[in-house]
Amino acid sequence: MRKLLVAALCVAVTATGCGASVEPATDAKSAAVTLTNCGRKVTFDKVPERVVTNDVGITELMFALGLEDRMAGFAMPDDKGDLTGVPWKDGYDEVKWLSRDQLTKENVLDARADFVFAGWNYGFREDSGFTPEALKKLGIPSYVLTESCHNGRTETSRGIMPPLDALYADLTNLGKLFGVEKRAAALIADFKKQVAEVRAQAPKAADRPKVFLYDSGQDQPFTSGRYAAPEQIISEAGGTNVMHDVQDSWTTVGWESVVQRDPDVIVICDYGDVSAEQKKKFLLSYAPLRNVSAVKHKRIFVLDYVDLVESPRNPSAVARLGAYLRTVAEER
Repeated sequence: MRKLLVAALCVAVTATGCGASVEPATDAKSAAVTLTNCGRKVTFDKVPERVVTNDVGITELMFALGLEDRMAGFAMPDDKGDLTGVPWKDGYDEVKWLSRDQLTKENVLDARADFVFAGWNYGFREDSGFTPEALKKLGIPSYVLTESCHNGRTETSRGIMPPLDALYADLTNLGKLFGVEKRAAALIADFKKQVAEVRAQAPKAADRPKVFLYDSGQDQPFTSGRYAAPEQIISEAGGTNVMHDVQDSWTTVGWESVVQRDPDVIVICDYGDVSAEQKKKFLLSYAPLRNVSAVKHKRIFVLDYVDLVESPRNPSAVARLGAYLRTVAEER
């Protein structure tokens, strides 16, 4: 599953990469830009010139928009996927890898960053004090990944809009901020076209497979609620997220709720020290799941971490999962 169809993904980035020509980014001295981020109006006095990002999906949003020359570096663990076959390999080669963990105030300052693009639980975290408010005190503006916006339902719950809408909102905002609106609009149009083509082939409502997203965890599974990217990746691909009623993005649930909802398919999020194959072996051998349809029929599908967090790889993930779910629907 780690080998991406690079040629197909190049189609998705016709405005930005794989040798395509793009419009130049705006002049750094242009007028201030006001954006809506996590429901709040935020004004940026100038176009950032030394952007620092946290995590693979956020970093690739910048690369997909052709903004490598505006970046001072990124932070990302080694376990977030194979980068050798991605359409934005040149971006990874060009931009400095600041940390193989997470951003900190220290590495942001060392990079002389003038803008931080991260998200809650994607770099920003209250426990360590690495927050937009803390950066503001240092004179460094920031932007919060829309998938990760706090929604106020609980202290930590996240997500304020459908996941693909979050992707499009961030591309639109970044396009406006960096003066590459045409580039952003072309990406969004192509992504919407890809998703629409998969949707048109999806099984009828009565035949849609029920899908559970398994990220990690043995005592309790970590999964996707309504506002994380897997929700819409699953639904656009022709399935139903069994945790749709959970009004959060990434969160922990109980195994009993998985058993009760009896998914037809389990999608594994592949990253970390525990391999996808190890996760699959656990799921197939875990006694409480033995009567779950997905386990009985060994219907387990693997997607990479970056496919399943907000990123420019989401539409490709919809297409690949869609092909699998159509097969499952035909077999049932």
